[in-house]
Amino acid sequence: MEIDIIFDTVCPWCYIGKRRLEMALSMRPQIRVKPNWRPFLLNPEMPPEGIDRTAYLVKKFGSESRINRIYGTIGEAGQSVEIDFAFERIGKTPNSVDSHRLVRFAHERGLADEVVEALFVEFFINGRDIGDLRVLTEIGAANGLDAQEVEAYLNTDADVGAIHDENVRAHRLGINGVPSFAFNEKFVISGAQEPQVLARMLDAALATEDAA
Repeated sequence: MEIDIIFDTVCPWCYIGKRRLEMALSMRPQIRVKPNWRPFLLNPEMPPEGIDRTAYLVKKFGSESRINRIYGTIGEAGQSVEIDFAFERIGKTPNSVDSHRLVRFAHERGLADEVVEALFVEFFINGRDIGDLRVLTEIGAANGLDAQEVEAYLNTDADVGAIHDENVRAHRLGINGVPSFAFNEKFVISGAQEPQVLARMLDAALATEDAA
């Protein structure tokens, strides 16, 4: 079974959604899954160097009390799936295009799952700038990729257009928020759904496979 996971590397709900999907898959160990990580850009106009996180949040959400309320909720949801978000360590909201390029590069070498997890950990737990090519090269190298190959790739504009095209394609399919999950390109559900909901989606997709 193929699952397209439409996500952004700077989206905390996408990290939560990843955990919940893993829990759903553990409920259905008989289902063999091929995950495909598909890029979505929450901030397509973000400057290449990113922007100060506080300035970004104030512009997006308004008051500090609203920001605290929103991120308090996210933090609680994270705790429920054993993610200890450390938002206070994040100094900058990065442009996520290059991190998506790293995932694409890793996918071609069978290491996308590991790299996605590492990107989430480094950004949301360790507060590192995943818009920085040196940081991305280190993440790739720490997860089985050749550092020189990653560095050479990231220092070109290879696949930049492809990332933007996939983002446009997601919007054309009616996906306006992430995470979203597409099961065998037939069943699509958006949001960091509970594991039981995702498990039912797995069942529905499997039933159509069996009927084929």
